[in-house]
Amino acid sequence: MTSLTKDAIKKSFMKLLNRKQVSKITVKEIVEDCGINRNSFYYHFDDIPSLIEEIFDDRVDELMNRQSGSENIYNSIIDAIDFAMQNKTAMMHIRDSASRDLFDRYLNRVAERTVSEFFDKSVPDAKTIDAGDKEAIVIYYKSLLIGFVEEWMADGMKYDLVTKIERLCELFEGTTEIALSRCERSEK
Repeated sequence: MTSLTKDAIKKSFMKLLNRKQVSKITVKEIVEDCGINRNSFYYHFDDIPSLIEEIFDDRVDELMNRQSGSENIYNSIIDAIDFAMQNKTAMMHIRDSASRDLFDRYLNRVAERTVSEFFDKSVPDAKTIDAGDKEAIVIYYKSLLIGFVEEWMADGMKYDLVTKIERLCELFEGTTEIALSRCERSEK
């Protein structure tokens, strides 16, 4: 029952967030929307920012479980931005709110885990690559992914991000292999 209540709170909040700014949403509205009392909300969450943080944490976990089968960086990136594309208004409301730091941390975590896990799964000899070289490659691609999403959001999410990323992946295909060929190999 507890899990069902938490899920109902999260769904109600996301529904409201897709219609209005974070600062305009109250706990009263959330509990009325999902048919529970205020005490039930506060049993599960300290406040609205803690609710946002848990929604983001859930999304990161879900994303990592889904990505286990991604065979290329394009699919991994599309999986990573899928939630933002499905909830454009909500993401803009969080990004433009006092909870911006939660959005930034979420975006950073998703980008880092997406790139790190893809790298570990798709590079045949990833374990022999120097840790500093791997870290540099992960930071590079993580920064690109964050930059894509930030630029898209700053532009009001007006263009088709999936098409842009697909084309960029085509244009830069092979660059990861070039970087990997230049990596130092550690003796294992």
